[in-house]
Amino acid sequence: MKCVIVQNSGVNPRIGKGKNGWGGLVNPIKSNVDLYVNAFTITNHSNQPIEAEIWFNAIPPGKSRISNNVTPANTTLSRTSKPEVKIVYAENVEGLPRKGVMAFRRIVPPQSTLASDEDGKFIFPPGGSFIIFLVSPNNQTIQAEVAFGWFEKK
Repeated sequence: MKCVIVQNSGVNPRIGKGKNGWGGLVNPIKSNVDLYVNAFTITNHSNQPIEAEIWFNAIPPGKSRISNNVTPANTTLSRTSKPEVKIVYAENVEGLPRKGVMAFRRIVPPQSTLASDEDGKFIFPPGGSFIIFLVSPNNQTIQAEVAFGWFEKK
């Protein structure tokens, strides 16, 4: 059984002026692993609250980029496996995610971090995704950060 446990140092989508941003975990269709979301955090660096929507298996808007900010959580292994799951993000995008399900919302207070430990209870097969969609609050540009912990099993 292949089990990769990964922690991300975060991606920093900017939002504001009517544009949204998002970061998420995408399990490629040919990964041959299931994605287990273990934890996520959302940091709000602004002086006003922001709304975060958590989407399951959605197609988010905008041109996404893949983050390289990935490190194994178990550093005792002499050879760590490269994760199959990708951290993707986009900033200053218009529109909302398509398809999928908005599972829940969270309000992130100003100058704070919201942390959620999920213990692997959100499970996505190849082709699935876990997206944190940050909704633009107004005309001010907001700096936020999302980070993830997950593991993979064949």
